[in-house]
Amino acid sequence: MPAAEARMLPGSRVVVLRKPRARSSVTNHASLLPGVTDARSTIARRFRDVVTLVIDDQGGLARISEARLQLIRRFAATAVMAEALEGRLANGEAIDVGEHALLSSTLVRLGQRIGLGRHAAKLVPNLGDYLEQRAAKTVKPDETVKPDNEFDAR
Repeated sequence: MPAAEARMLPGSRVVVLRKPRARSSVTNHASLLPGVTDARSTIARRFRDVVTLVIDDQGGLARISEARLQLIRRFAATAVMAEALEGRLANGEAIDVGEHALLSSTLVRLGQRIGLGRHAAKLVPNLGDYLEQRAAKTVKPDETVKPDNEFDAR
């Protein structure tokens, strides 16, 4: 993260530096949403879980843009709303099928924009796994190796 963020004052050519800690807690990823009074509620926890899972599917927070993060938040909110509606249905309550269809359609569209597939984070194998794989590929002295082609036979 940069030490300071440069921005230009409106209608002038003066550049003002702003420290990262002077930004909102949502921008700094210290809180998920502004104005949430109880982040421990069932809905807030589920929202946070969905956001975290989708971010992980996208390869982590460092690999997504702010615009994609905004779409992920909308996706999570819609998913939580759909799950609440489905919970009412499972309890035998009547639900508005049109509302459920609209939420489902919105989830599909947002999911397509975000990208539904998982994006693997770039991982480097640890030394133990690397040495184990290398040892499995080495030829033991008592084994004979047949040539793959005529050039290896020479």
